[in-house]
Amino acid sequence: NDEQEIVAAIKVAEKNTSGEIRVHIEHSTEKDPYERALEVFYLLEMNSTKDQNGVLIYVAVHDHKFVICGDKGINDVVPNDFWESTKEIMQAHFKKGNFKQGLIDGILKAGEELKAHFPWQVDDENELSNQISKG
Repeated sequence: NDEQEIVAAIKVAEKNTSGEIRVHIEHSTEKDPYERALEVFYLLEMNSTKDQNGVLIYVAVHDHKFVICGDKGINDVVPNDFWESTKEIMQAHFKKGNFKQGLIDGILKAGEELKAHFPWQVDDENELSNQISKG
């Protein structure tokens, strides 16, 4: 049920933007979380979107680590601190143990942030699955 609420948030967020948002959850990683997030980004073929505007929210639950990484199309047009407000919202929930709400609010915030640079288009296609991937 929690997963379906998270997937529903992805669908809502993507109604405002041509950006593609995915969530990947795993227990832990032996790698640097950012390096692992990039690895997952490519494993999920998130770099294959038309506008290079995929966003991955990667979470290593047991390690208490998460990373938000965007594709080249996003990084080329946004400031370096673009994801800070999204990270802060998620962190505040995670610290209280509100894991699901942290993800939902982070997804919705990411969609809002992307809307300014990648607004939804009439011919927009859902290029990536909205389902949560797990490692």
